[in-house]
Amino acid sequence: MIMSRIETHRHTDAVATGNLTDRLLAGLPVEAVLVDPDVTTSYANDMASFCPAGAPAVVVLPRTVEEVQHVMRTASELRVPVVPQGARTGLSGGANATEGCIVLSLTKMDRILEISPVDRIAVVEPGVINAALSRAVEEHGLYYPPDPSSWEMCTIGGNIGTASGGLCCVKYGVTAEYVLGLDVVLADGRLMSTGRRTAKGVAGYDLTRLFVGSEGSLGIVVRAVLALRPKPPRQLVLAAEFASATAACDAVCRIMEGGHVPSLLELMDRTTVKAVNDLAHMGLPETTEALLLAAFDTPDPAADLAAVGAVCEAAGATQVVPAEDAAESDLLLQARRLSLTALETVKGTTMIDDVCVPRSRLGAMLEGVERIAGKYGLTIGVCAHAGDGNTHPTVCFDAADPDESRRARESFDEIMALGLELGGTITGEHGVGVLKKEWLAREIGPVGVEMQRAVKQVFDPLGILNPGKLF
Repeated sequence: MIMSRIETHRHTDAVATGNLTDRLLAGLPVEAVLVDPDVTTSYANDMASFCPAGAPAVVVLPRTVEEVQHVMRTASELRVPVVPQGARTGLSGGANATEGCIVLSLTKMDRILEISPVDRIAVVEPGVINAALSRAVEEHGLYYPPDPSSWEMCTIGGNIGTASGGLCCVKYGVTAEYVLGLDVVLADGRLMSTGRRTAKGVAGYDLTRLFVGSEGSLGIVVRAVLALRPKPPRQLVLAAEFASATAACDAVCRIMEGGHVPSLLELMDRTTVKAVNDLAHMGLPETTEALLLAAFDTPDPAADLAAVGAVCEAAGATQVVPAEDAAESDLLLQARRLSLTALETVKGTTMIDDVCVPRSRLGAMLEGVERIAGKYGLTIGVCAHAGDGNTHPTVCFDAADPDESRRARESFDEIMALGLELGGTITGEHGVGVLKKEWLAREIGPVGVEMQRAVKQVFDPLGILNPGKLF
């Protein structure tokens, strides 16, 4: 219904749409409006496979809130869809362009506006790179925990749009837990502020949380107030080898049941370990069936690692190796961060799932993925935020082979179905976008879809904000 309204206006108001560039230039500098098709097509996709994308009519790169407001007022008047984008590192097609849209790239809004050690907050624009924020607050003795694997590239606005996670979520939580307040430009160009700067606040509905994870479908985040923590001690990492993924998952359950609080608890299967070694020659043990990485940032991390190492050995670890210093720890973490990039080199193309299951079902999830890989004759590597039960089964395939591509898509769907069967969710941190629209409906049911569409209607009655995503 939303798309049909846009198409109707597009056909009946072709003259106005034809004047789109001129209308945008009335409130934007020339360098902020890109119309060369050779340039605009480079903004059509994020990093997801099997997600259709259209050709943008124009790409806009605003630098101010007022410029974003002008774009949205123009889009509303002309009934032109707007697709917000950050660094386009997403993995669900959530930032893919629709045909004839305005791509609103927020990467030029990249200022850190404030860092307050007293209030323990940072105020940032959406184009700030995650790693840049982390390094800036570290200079003040503070810490911004959410750290997606793409943290050197991804933006805070994109992190908010997909409610992204990262390697340290097992102890510190995901992006949603650090967003205190937002400034949002609505579909009609009005500016709304949500949330607070204070440590507490329960005034009215929690609209801030509503925008986190909304994938740009309800409004354009132009400023965020983020909670910070005191900088913890440098973490030390332990690597434990297992003869099976099942044993590694059992160790995860024992660690969590035992009350341990690791700052990181990550898993890499044999396929992933080999891919990382092939890419970066890191010398990881390829004889292992599963490599579990555990880290602690406590005052005495060596003692905590020793305790967890004993748990791993009791669960069947064949070897437990604690890092001796921060440099060894960083090397192990770098190997984990390279996992998804490395798996892309196996066959050239990947479909990266992010099914999250209860920790108690993590072993069943990995066993099921192995069965699915065998059924379809595919290589499927798994890396996981194991402490969260958040798995990343990564289907490796040759996109030039139609049969292999078909099997890849079918295996991907079976993995999502498995996750739901095990009491999990279709996405722990990557979002729904285009890739998982059908599966969102299956997970939340018809009443859930109806209510979410009703929320969308309130904030975006013309259906111009990132249409075709989520529903």
